Amino acid sequence: MELSDQQRQAVKEWLAAGATLSDVQQNLKREFGVTMTYIDTRLLVLDIGAEVKDKPEPKPMQAPAPKAAPAAPQPDDPYAEDFEDEELPPGEAKLPGEAGGAKVALTLDRLVVPGAMVSGTVIFSDGVKARWLIDQQGRFGLDPETPGYKPSSPDLQAFQLQLRAELQRHGYA
Repeated sequence: MELSDQQRQAVKEWLAAGATLSDVQQNLKREFGVTMTYIDTRLLVLDIGAEVKDKPEPKPMQAPAPKAAPAAPQPDDPYAEDFEDEELPPGEAKLPGEAGGAKVALTLDRLVVPGAMVSGTVIFSDGVKARWLIDQQGRFGLDPETPGYKPSSPDLQAFQLQLRAELQRHGYA
């Protein structure tokens, strides 16, 4: 279908204003009674030498604010004494999940690994990342990215505290 010079000029103006090909199709039909398929509209734009403006790139998402520190072990927790370290000087407090000063980052998967009840990842204080899971029978599994890696005792303690707190927070315990 051939368009008049006035119609071609209108298409150029719409495109310069940021219209999409779908907008051009609708405007042609509404204002001039011209019905065109999407591919015909695209070919028209190429034929008249106009360009469809790209949408601006979406801004990268900001990293979410860090979550609140997990709760400390409860007084009736049978494993709490396993994680008690030396006393800290007055005025200094150890953050929950920081056993022996170890900083461990723990996440739970939104989509659980097949065969697991709950799963996630952990990054130990030395930067080594590992996948962890608890299967349907309650068995724990840890699969580090570095073959043969064994986390330090403080890292394991911090991981256990954080895992227990996260599982409680999500209703698993």
